[in-house]
Amino acid sequence: MFSGLELTLLLLGSAVLGVVAFRMLHLPPMLGYLAVGILIGPHSLGLADNSETTHALAEFGVVFLMFSIGLEFSLSQLMAMRRIVFGLGLAQVVLTIAATMLFGWVISSQLPAPFRLNWQAAFALGGALAMSSTAIVVKMLTERLELESQHGRRIIGILLFQDLAVVPLLILIPSLGKPPGQLAETLAWASFKAVIVLVLLLFIGQKIMRKWFTIVVKRRSQELFMLNLLLITLGAAWITERAGLSMALGAFVAGMLISETQYKHQVEEDIKPFRDVLLGLFFITVGMLLNVRMVLDNWWLVLVLLCGPVLLKFALIALLAKLFGSSDGVSMRTGLALAQAGEFGFVLLNLSAGAKLLDPFIIQLVLASMVLSMLVAPFIIAKSDQIVLKMASNEWMLQSLQLTQIASRTMATQKHVIVAGFGRSGQSLATLLTEEKVAYQALDLDPERVQEAQAAGAHVSYGDAARRESLIAAGIYRASAMVITYASTASALKVLHLVHELAPTLPVIVRSYDDTDLDLLKKAGATEVVPEALEGSLMLASHALVMMGVPLRRVVHRVQSARDERYASLRGFFHGVNDAAEDPEHLYVRLHSVTLRENAPAIGKRLDQLGLDGVGAEVTTIRRGRERVEVTPVTQLVSGDVVVLRGSAEAVTKAEACLLA
Repeated sequence: MFSGLELTLLLLGSAVLGVVAFRMLHLPPMLGYLAVGILIGPHSLGLADNSETTHALAEFGVVFLMFSIGLEFSLSQLMAMRRIVFGLGLAQVVLTIAATMLFGWVISSQLPAPFRLNWQAAFALGGALAMSSTAIVVKMLTERLELESQHGRRIIGILLFQDLAVVPLLILIPSLGKPPGQLAETLAWASFKAVIVLVLLLFIGQKIMRKWFTIVVKRRSQELFMLNLLLITLGAAWITERAGLSMALGAFVAGMLISETQYKHQVEEDIKPFRDVLLGLFFITVGMLLNVRMVLDNWWLVLVLLCGPVLLKFALIALLAKLFGSSDGVSMRTGLALAQAGEFGFVLLNLSAGAKLLDPFIIQLVLASMVLSMLVAPFIIAKSDQIVLKMASNEWMLQSLQLTQIASRTMATQKHVIVAGFGRSGQSLATLLTEEKVAYQALDLDPERVQEAQAAGAHVSYGDAARRESLIAAGIYRASAMVITYASTASALKVLHLVHELAPTLPVIVRSYDDTDLDLLKKAGATEVVPEALEGSLMLASHALVMMGVPLRRVVHRVQSARDERYASLRGFFHGVNDAAEDPEHLYVRLHSVTLRENAPAIGKRLDQLGLDGVGAEVTTIRRGRERVEVTPVTQLVSGDVVVLRGSAEAVTKAEACLLA
């Protein structure tokens, strides 16, 4: 039997290995946690069991997850998407639960007594199956640049309602385990307590929260801010637990209260490490519940429970989306993305097990099917376009119509600029092009933005610039240039690949966040790369120099020189403690100062004798006393020199070793 410390170390070590393995496979870390839990659990290797320590850690993970959900709760966002959230989302959750209850009622008479589902068990099971994985779906939509697409908005709206639906389900499911005679009284008492606690927290707590946070922030202590955040989160969870409700409910309310303050974004960043680590441990404990031998012995039942709910949710969501006015293609993509199980499904399944609503055998089968559905979800979403094109008879026609509309707008246009993305940057570019009487055609995936811009006379069409057909319809063969206005390296590389195939000589200007991927984009065919961070630095410096009296012509010359040399003199910066969070993978080019003490091996040697080029680093500056020494291949180093290196983290480390070791 492990001690508490040994068990925690085992869970953390296993979690690290699992996440590394699944990251290498480009799969969500959550699936790595589940796989690790299955492997080390009592039903496999038996390295860990479901002790009180693991359950406590798991419960804290759910608490911080619900706190994050509350933090993201936005009344304005709900109102803007109310038709999708409270129409499509509500219908999906309610009908999934109703379908599960109907199924339970139909088959109950055919099952042995221990496995029959009464309406309480079927309701709890339906609530668990109604959930979809926010982590997997949002990650896939973000990578595919589909968050603002028609199906992306419907998917996000449904996920938002699922998150909200968890709150009443957290209250209802524990109450359903009471004897039938006490059920009505238990539900009424739980609802009454929930209302009282929520009123106290939301109305009285909101006023106290704002004043208290102001007092804490004025102390200007990051440590105090973090302690206060943990106190509020766990304190609210304790209040609801003492009231006989779920700890997660209190954490959700605490998140809602803080979301209405100006400290929301700071809190989000501070709480994220706790949430991710503890939530990972929660998923490990979920995996530990799975009895692999039982699942293998009943593989056909697991397969039925995998295919049944996935197909049911796909058909139900696709049908509902169609009834709410979506096209066949959009409806099917929405259904395919949300057909799998979700994180909250495990939470609700755990509650059902705790309330003894479901037989352990059924829980094992459902748990296995939920894990498998999440494993196959990324592959289903990745292949959703091919699936929809085969299943939807009018999808080809709609896409052809879309391309025809783009082509009709550019047919008579010559020497125009194709603008990929019509967000703020794209619209600013379009304004300047119009003022200079330069024709352009923009492509964007936000239907609402496209509709409003078209009504205002902008030359923009709904289309994906990362698709060959869209570029051809936009007149890539007749265009004089192309500008990618959104800062996404993955998407830009796809577009550059297509441009290289279709129009190799077409100049392409690409926007990026910084210089991290500058060389990669240039190698892929970008004519110019505009890094936001470096351009912002140039503009800031140019305004400062002009205000200090430096002649405007000299300032313009310096700015242009920096651009002509591809920002070489500006690339890299001295990293501090705070930069580690922004660059966890050490991708940024960095500067690093190395002081040559007495007896350093590099003293007396020329730069070209040190072999720094071979490790990928370069010397940008040498400071000798108060003077700067000109950097040339034959510059000889002396004791006391401060050598400034530039390169990746690995290259700088190796170069420092060349100088000192």
